[in-house]
Amino acid sequence: MATKKQKRTEEVRHKKTKKGRRVFLLSAIVVVSVLFLAIFFITLFDYIYPPAAGKQTAGKKRDRQEVTLFFSDANERFLVQEKRFIPKEKDPEAQAAEMIRALIAGSKTGLVNTFPEKTELEGVKREGEDGLSVNFRESLAANHPGGSTAEMATIYSLTNTLTFNLPTIKKIRILIGGKERESLKGHIGLNNPFMMNRELIAPAATQKEG
Repeated sequence: MATKKQKRTEEVRHKKTKKGRRVFLLSAIVVVSVLFLAIFFITLFDYIYPPAAGKQTAGKKRDRQEVTLFFSDANERFLVQEKRFIPKEKDPEAQAAEMIRALIAGSKTGLVNTFPEKTELEGVKREGEDGLSVNFRESLAANHPGGSTAEMATIYSLTNTLTFNLPTIKKIRILIGGKERESLKGHIGLNNPFMMNRELIAPAATQKEG
């Protein structure tokens, strides 16, 4: 039978063991919490401030180039240049598609947009050595306001933009739903390809030869 001294000794040892376990458990919780917070803040910092190497890699993947788009002036009489940076593509068809999407998105400097909202581009294909066929979905004709002035602005903002920026392209054919149309809304014929119309370019915007 254990003596009182032995019992006290056992109780002290038991208390020390329990205390040691509590201290270890608390220490483990603190360490895990600190590690979690450190990882959280490092991840958050990297998200807000990406590493320079990451930025350079992203820049290489998303090279951009400056192009000249044509929108209407306030009186819708002439086409006016607007400089824009767009993704750089290797072939003329892909580059043309980027320019067309920028035209559809509209002016960033207060010029008059030449494409109606909800216009959708179906695709761009090479046509001969110096031509492109640009195929729009039905939304272009369905949402176009019509009128000879508005139709001409749409046709030649497209044509002048593409031929101005792509030296090898001289002719633009416009298709809707993959087919030729007589016109957008009954005024300007779409049966033949279009070439750059310099007479529609505002006088102050004719310095560069396209």
